[in-house]
Amino acid sequence: MDKIKRIGVLTSGGDAPGMNAAVRAVVRTAMDCNIECVGIRRGWQGLINGDFVRLDGASVGHILSRGGTILYTARSEEFMTEAGRKKAVFTCKMLGLQGIVAIGGDGTFRGALELSRLGVPVVGIPATIDNDVGCTNYTIGFDTACNTAIECIDRLRDTMQSHERCSVVEVMGRNAGFLALYVGIAVGATAVLVPEHELDFQKDVVERIQDSRLAGNTHFMIVVAEGVGSAVEIGKQIREAIGIEPRVTVLGHIQRGGSPTARDRETATRMGYYAVKSFAEGEGNVIVGTQEGSMVKLPIEEALQMKKHLQMDRYEIMQAMQLGRTE
Repeated sequence: MDKIKRIGVLTSGGDAPGMNAAVRAVVRTAMDCNIECVGIRRGWQGLINGDFVRLDGASVGHILSRGGTILYTARSEEFMTEAGRKKAVFTCKMLGLQGIVAIGGDGTFRGALELSRLGVPVVGIPATIDNDVGCTNYTIGFDTACNTAIECIDRLRDTMQSHERCSVVEVMGRNAGFLALYVGIAVGATAVLVPEHELDFQKDVVERIQDSRLAGNTHFMIVVAEGVGSAVEIGKQIREAIGIEPRVTVLGHIQRGGSPTARDRETATRMGYYAVKSFAEGEGNVIVGTQEGSMVKLPIEEALQMKKHLQMDRYEIMQAMQLGRTE
C-alpha cells in the first residue's frame, strides 16, 4: 500500500456501546499519524450515497461516554449487490479515501471483504453486544450490555421476591448465548436457556424450579436468549407444567443503549488505535481483535472463517451454582 493520506470510518449493523469511543480513537490516532479522517454516516449505505462528514479532534470531543454512534448505523441491501458495491468504490475514489475502518459485526466484515476485493483496503473493528465474532475473544459493547441486563434483572428480583413469583427475562442473542450465560451467572438465575444447548424443558426448566423450591426458594429467575424462543412461550409452558404464573420481561433494545463501561471504552480505544496504525504501517484488509488479552490482526477472509463456541465450563459452573440454592 502507498502511504495513506485519507481514510474513512463507519459504523454498521446493530449499534453497540463503545462505538463512539472507537470512532474517537480512529480520528485522534489518524491525526497523530498525519492522516485525514472522513466519517461515513449510516454505514455501507452512506458510503453508497456519499453521506459523509469531515472529522477532527473537536468533532469527536466529549463522545467517549456516549452510547450509540454519532455516525449513525443502518443495514444496506443495496451494498449486498455488485452494483451497490461499485457505487461505494466510486464514492471512495471521489473523496480520495485510501482505506475504510469498518466498526461492526460479522455482517459488516463480510461487506468489508467484498469491498476489499474491489481494491479498497478495509480494517475491521468488532463491535456487537452478542460477542459472537469468531476471531476475537471480546467485542465492543458486550460488557455494557451485560451490566445493563444485570441492573434490570436485579430490579426485577426485588419485586419478584416481594410477591414470591417466577420471572422469565429475555435477553438478546439470536445465534449466540454469551450474553444470556454471562448475565445468568451474574444474577444467580434459576435456569439459563441458550441456543447452543438443546432445550430439554422438563430438565432445564421444570426440574430446576422444583429443585429450587425444595431448597427453600419462593422466587425463580429464568434467563432466555432470544435465539432459544419467545420468553412469552416459555412462560406459558411453565404455567402449564407447574401451575405458577410467571411474569415475562423482554429487555429488547434497552440492552444496546447507555453509557459504555470502562472496559468497553478502553477496549474500543485500543482497537481504534491499532486499526489506524495498521493503515499507517501499510497493512489493510485485516480485523483487529483480542486474543489472550493482547491485540491481534487477522486477514479478513481468515477471520470470517473462525468460529467461537460457548464456554461450556461457564455453563457447568452456572449449573453447579444452582444446586441447593437458598437465596
